[in-house]
Amino acid sequence: MKLYQLHSKQAFPISRQKAWKFLSNPANLKVITPDHMGFHILSGADRPMFPGQIIQYKVSPFSGYTTKWVTEITHVKEGEYFVDEQRFGPYALWHHKHFIKDINGGVEMEDIIDYKIPFGLLGQWVHPIIVKKQLKQIFSYREKKLTELFGKLKTTPNQLTLKSF
Repeated sequence: MKLYQLHSKQAFPISRQKAWKFLSNPANLKVITPDHMGFHILSGADRPMFPGQIIQYKVSPFSGYTTKWVTEITHVKEGEYFVDEQRFGPYALWHHKHFIKDINGGVEMEDIIDYKIPFGLLGQWVHPIIVKKQLKQIFSYREKKLTELFGKLKTTPNQLTLKSF
């Protein structure tokens, strides 16, 4: 089974504290997820983020299919990073690292997601047609929404790459 990685960097003219306050609030995930995904938080987002926190969502990754997605916040370093891992959901593996660091004129937000697709060779075949395309769309949407909320640093280009191992 192949391992895939999505790597995204975005820069915004805000403080690290403001970025952390927004990104570490699980309720804000709905704000930066496209409406067509039917994303709803079912439970676990009623407290500030902490290691061991379980958050349950309902999501429709494509039309006609809705699933539960359960993630655990496994690591948190206040103001710097947090990690969420899928415990139940559409992926065979989902390990998502979120980093925030100060840069000249603002903050850089970096996402590194390591994931595996279920269903063996069929999943590998479907990945470039559906999953990769959808993840690019979701992160492009996030970039647009975050830019609407916080503005954009013109000196630092945003980056999005997807690769497989």
